[in-house]
Order: sequence, then structure tokens, then C-alpha cells
Amino acid sequence: MSVILAKNWWSLVIRGAAAITLGLIALTAHEVTIRTLAIAFFGYAFIDGLVALAGAVRAAEVHQRWASLLVEALTGMAIALIAIAWPSITALELIRLIAIWALATGVLEIASAVRLRRTVRGEWLLVMSGVASMVLGVIMAALPLAGATAIATWMGTYAVVFGALLIGLGLRLRGLPRSV
Repeated sequence: MSVILAKNWWSLVIRGAAAITLGLIALTAHEVTIRTLAIAFFGYAFIDGLVALAGAVRAAEVHQRWASLLVEALTGMAIALIAIAWPSITALELIRLIAIWALATGVLEIASAVRLRRTVRGEWLLVMSGVASMVLGVIMAALPLAGATAIATWMGTYAVVFGALLIGLGLRLRGLPRSV
């Protein structure tokens, strides 16, 4: 997987930019509603899932490990579709969906980071992005009765931090030789 990440550094930058966009929307939206948050989350999680799916396909093509990318892609896209297809989603239901997605994503990112560290010494950005995802998941699970404003603040803060970490990792991998 590390070779695929190094060759496809741009996919991390795209994921990071999408996350920061979501974060800024969530943090600056006035009178945010649960439906608006569900739509914003759908947009981000679906794009993130598509990019992860593309990475899984490319990894499989060159006989790299692809299962964790595929699981992350399918989880993200499934949760995104549930969030957007649920016409009367409540704050509690959206929080549960985001918590499930964040915890699953965090575990998979940390697993990927462990493999990446075998190739890229001192790599911590992917670990931190996984930790950020897990922190969001824990906060969402621990405080399930929050309102739209709290959800927007948590999601927005997470997305900006997560996006910055992914962009940093993508740019760092860009400088590595293609045959890491």
C-alpha cells in the first residue's frame, strides 16, 4: 500500500481538500440544520469513499494490499448514502452514522499508517489522521444528544484538522521516489 500511496499522493490531497471544504462549510454555516449537515457529510464521505475506491483498484492492479482501502471506501459510501437517503434523519441518527464512519475510518487509517511506517520512517501524519477520526467518533458516541450547532462544530473542526493532515501527508509522499 505504501507504494500506491506514494504514487497517488494527489488522492490524499484531494481527500484533504474535500475535508477542509466540509469543515469550513460546517463551521461557517449560519442556522445550520440536520438536513444541511447530512447533505454536507454525504458530499464529503462519498467523495472520500470514491477516492479510496480508486486507490483500492490501483493497489489491486499492482498487487499491493487493497482490502483496507476497499473496506474504507465501501463503508464511507454506504454511510454517506444512508445519510442522504434518510429523508427525516434526526440529530441522534446522524451522530450515530458519523460516529460509526469516524471510528471505522480511524481504525483503517491507523492500520494503513502502520504499514506505511515500514517504508517511510517517522511517518506520523496518517496515524494522527486516524486518531483524529477516532476522537470524532468517540465524541459523537459519547454525546449523542447534541444539537445541530454542536455537530457542525465537531464535524467542522475535525474536518479541517483531518484535511490538513492528509494534505501534509500527500505533499510529503509527493517528494518520495516513485519506487519507494
